[in-house]
Amino acid sequence: MPARRKPPDLIYGVDDEVPLPTCILLGLQHTFQVTTAIAFALMVIHGFSGTDEEAAFFVSMSLLAGGIATILQALNRRGIGSGYFAPAVCEPAYITASLLAAKMGGLPLVFGMTALSGLFEIAVSRVVQRLRFIFTPEVTGLVVAMVGVSIIPVAVPNFLGLKEGHSTIDPTVLLVSLITLGTMVSITIWSGGKTKLYSVLIGMIVGYATSYLFGLLGPEQVQRVLNAPLVALPNFSVLRWSFDPSLIIPFAISSLCASVKTLGNITTCQKINDLDWKRPQMQSIKQGLLSDGLSMSLSGLLGGMGQSSASSNIGLSLATGATSRKIAYSTGGILIALAFLPRIAEIFVIMPQPVMGATPIFAVCFIVIIGLQMMMSRMMDSRKIFVLGISLIFGLSVMGLVNVYSQIPNPLVRPIFSSTLYLATLLAIVLTFLFRLGLAKKVQLILEPGKSTSDDIFSFMEIQGAAWGARREVIYKAISALNEIAETVTLLSLAEEKVVVDVRFDEFNLDLSVQYHGKPFPLQDPSQSDPDFADEGNLSRLSVDLIRRLADKVTSDCKDGVCRVMLHFDH
Repeated sequence: MPARRKPPDLIYGVDDEVPLPTCILLGLQHTFQVTTAIAFALMVIHGFSGTDEEAAFFVSMSLLAGGIATILQALNRRGIGSGYFAPAVCEPAYITASLLAAKMGGLPLVFGMTALSGLFEIAVSRVVQRLRFIFTPEVTGLVVAMVGVSIIPVAVPNFLGLKEGHSTIDPTVLLVSLITLGTMVSITIWSGGKTKLYSVLIGMIVGYATSYLFGLLGPEQVQRVLNAPLVALPNFSVLRWSFDPSLIIPFAISSLCASVKTLGNITTCQKINDLDWKRPQMQSIKQGLLSDGLSMSLSGLLGGMGQSSASSNIGLSLATGATSRKIAYSTGGILIALAFLPRIAEIFVIMPQPVMGATPIFAVCFIVIIGLQMMMSRMMDSRKIFVLGISLIFGLSVMGLVNVYSQIPNPLVRPIFSSTLYLATLLAIVLTFLFRLGLAKKVQLILEPGKSTSDDIFSFMEIQGAAWGARREVIYKAISALNEIAETVTLLSLAEEKVVVDVRFDEFNLDLSVQYHGKPFPLQDPSQSDPDFADEGNLSRLSVDLIRRLADKVTSDCKDGVCRVMLHFDH
């Protein structure tokens, strides 16, 4: 894995050691965030009127699988794990498919199909490197942003105190939500030292206490925690598996969406941990997807809901400035322990509505902005504007037209239109592939010494850079270097006729070959450059020195009157 330069706003970067007490507290903080997704598992249970015994087992095994998945993802050994702190949660992408399976065959069918779906993600991990031309920084940034947006329909109703099927805001819930979120934000912005690390944990404690004071957390819920056994083994008599071929496509679609989400999450981890981040590192993503697929299958085999990396926790790690993989081991260990500590697990199960609303909103702020930054990190042309614009517009339309899309007759296609993330992601992939048709990666520019201007060079390179989705700073370096070559050729009358510039681009390299008939280009050794650049006679030396500073590699040759200057830029 390439060397990383830790951003200054991180207290503990991905490779940093974390003191044990701090590690445990941060792990506990992330555990609170992870357990908010237990609601998705409970939705599946309620969807087919499962028993309390089934619910308890399903929740316990989901926590166990999530803990193992969190640890696996942090590994970077033998091709397994991205090496980043990306905690696993019950994946909302599987709600539709899991509900369908639960209604058809109960939990055994959910377990069996979940285990099978993990194989789809494992298959995606094997070919993802060949698809890097689709998963550009723009598409990945869109996925990251839409992951954050997809959390909004769950978080905001909880923040406002909305009950299912009602549209009336609960003033008490809203007040406690504002206090909880305000505590988190205030500590993050104005606290000194390492207090920022615990902003969410402190905010959640304040949220629990305030909820109790305002009657949102009653004595019966506290008694429910006290009545639960401290230590107990899950009831494995519930664990059975079954399969139904008709559910393969719904689970495959869910797996694809979870894969793209994980791709975006790991890319986010790469970006927030590397000050010099330029593009997604596909080997890390490949290993992360493999880990995710193995965790998905393991969850089904253990009797839990499908697990996948949690965007909200990644946003939380950035907000608190702690992204060390050591925290992953702490978080994973706590989640595994909770599967056998019912009394402690109940504390998370009874989480008040304001806390379930404020915490993800706090994290979503960071996720959406990171996604937008990634989308705009490359130059744009009409192709990319339409890819991102169409995907974003129709993705967001799901939130306003959910009742319309739910009437789509084809049950295999309908799940795609049930989520902003699903629809935006699939549209972006399809449109990126379609709009790549006819896009050349090698172009040519003809310059006429004394006639062509710097504006001609600028316009040509900017249009091509936008079409390729190149980094703006690299294109502008190439423009400046090419201008210096053109001016030197004209000043010294080196070319007998037109100058031909061949430009090649890929995701890692930008290469320019400037060719003409005439005299050799004066590309002397930089150590021979005259430092007295104020002398007009040394203007060509100044140009050569600037060219060397702009390009990562410069060479030249001249044979049989054909002279070339080759420029290479790392991208």
